[in-house]
Amino acid sequence: MSTPTDANPELLTVVAHMRARDGRQQELRDALIALVEPTSREEGFVNYDLHQGVEDPDLFYLYENWDNAALLDAHLGRPHLTEFAARLPELVDDNGLTITRLRRIA
Repeated sequence: MSTPTDANPELLTVVAHMRARDGRQQELRDALIALVEPTSREEGFVNYDLHQGVEDPDLFYLYENWDNAALLDAHLGRPHLTEFAARLPELVDDNGLTITRLRRIA
């Protein structure tokens, strides 16, 4: 099975993770799912894959690839993302959202 960086290792990979606040798992899940479709229409989008923990279903990860950092930054400023970001304090635990930008090296 291939990944997007097999064909283009210069893609900017992003891994974002967060844990739902107690009792907010379904709300967070729904809010994250709602981001997928509008994101898939953005310039620079390669993939935007949402995952939920198996052993810990309160844990969510996004695995993303973007053509470049400028297009990722544009994505982060889009209304669907800024509206989601405004809801983070009510949806995620006190550790918040962690976003890590990566570049494939092997």
